[in-house]
Amino acid sequence: MPQLLIIPFMDRIQECTSLAKEYNVGFEFNEFAFPWTLENQSNCNGLVTLYKMTPDMPAYRTSHGAFFDVLVFSDDSRIREVSELRVRQSMDVAKKLGCKGVVFHGNINPLLIKTAAGPAYQKHWLETTRTFFRSICEEYPEVNVYIENMWDQTPDNLENLGKEMTDVSNFGLCLDYAHAHISPTDPALWCEKLGPYTKHVHINDNDGISDLHLALGDGITDWAKFRNLQEKLFPNASILFETSSIDNQRKSLEFWKKLEK
Repeated sequence: MPQLLIIPFMDRIQECTSLAKEYNVGFEFNEFAFPWTLENQSNCNGLVTLYKMTPDMPAYRTSHGAFFDVLVFSDDSRIREVSELRVRQSMDVAKKLGCKGVVFHGNINPLLIKTAAGPAYQKHWLETTRTFFRSICEEYPEVNVYIENMWDQTPDNLENLGKEMTDVSNFGLCLDYAHAHISPTDPALWCEKLGPYTKHVHINDNDGISDLHLALGDGITDWAKFRNLQEKLFPNASILFETSSIDNQRKSLEFWKKLEK
């Protein structure tokens, strides 16, 4: 059975820890994904301390790393410098909080892929992303790195990255099934292509058009189909119910329980 997780909120932390205990799930911290959290080091450290002092904190924890404008493959050295800083800040936070892994986005631009420079752009993305995250995995051997599909229209680039990183034990992919569901590519193909490299999964429901982060069952996603794919292709990957309402977290957990029967 996969490890399940929910997103905690410090302003409602007692409700979050109670829900996590009731359903035996872990936490994936989201506040540290935002630049305004990471930029103010004092406030960031204070939030880390508050979480560390929280009674009944789940033992299994992950974190979403910085992703806004994070382009570790940028040709602009200044942009690359800040991007690398944000990644390392995210990893440092994860170490302090005892997180199993940190989620980052590949952030490849699908519009650039469609230009004449598309093949060169994808090659550069693969080479620089691979090189940088190899170094991060070496610097932080106790924390997993998960790269998530975001703007991607197909699984091809992440599949190539996964293939080239199979020798790195603390590296894997994060399959965001909702993002796959609103892409022009069949979600089943995403699962088949990325399954061998997937160590973490994000799920929520939507209308097939927009990334709405609805509770499971409140959109049009075929969850029986997803469950079959998950059991077959990445049964051991941890799964985050990525919805930001405590009520929707409970609703999703109850929905998942019915799928397991």
